Amino acid sequence: MERLEIIKSICQVINDNKDYLTELDREIGDGDHGVNLARGFEKIAAELPNMTNLSAAEVLSKMAMLLMSNVGGASGALYASALIKGSAVLKTHTTLDAQVIADTWQQMIDGIQLRGKAVLGEKTMLDSQIPAYQAFLAEISQAGSLSQGFAAAEQSALNGLNATRDIIATKGRASYLGERSLGHLDPGAASSYLMIKAISEALAEQTTKEKIC
Repeated sequence: MERLEIIKSICQVINDNKDYLTELDREIGDGDHGVNLARGFEKIAAELPNMTNLSAAEVLSKMAMLLMSNVGGASGALYASALIKGSAVLKTHTTLDAQVIADTWQQMIDGIQLRGKAVLGEKTMLDSQIPAYQAFLAEISQAGSLSQGFAAAEQSALNGLNATRDIIATKGRASYLGERSLGHLDPGAASSYLMIKAISEALAEQTTKEKIC
């Protein structure tokens, strides 16, 4: 599937769920996660027609710049850091296969960890991202297709998101609540899950079309 179409799907899912993400953030944070992210991804969506001749690395770099300049709060910087690290990997490859995507994803996670000084289990977006990446890697290591890899990633991301209800936040604004952060989903984990879900669904749709044809 054309990579810009997948990015378009990500932009759409963030826009469709901006109120949901904002409500999650209102419960344990600043109450602006959805609104902020939607503003950034709206800018990305508007710029997609101008990205048709860009390489995959250049697309991620452009997305990072748009998020940095349009998304306030920590989420813009965290996602932008991930995209910058991912772009650096893609600069060294001329084709995109499942292993290259896995390597890119690993570096994106490293970018989030470096910027946010967080690890798995601290009620952050990493609680969706890391289990999803691990499931993706396990699937493709068993000769699974890209679509199968992201299907596995989607389920693990959802499990990771749901698990944040039982974590006491130790990072970000939510950490101020201490034990009162229990029982709430992490907004960053939710937005990460939604992005992974959008990719998974886009790839599954393409696979279905190919089978029909």
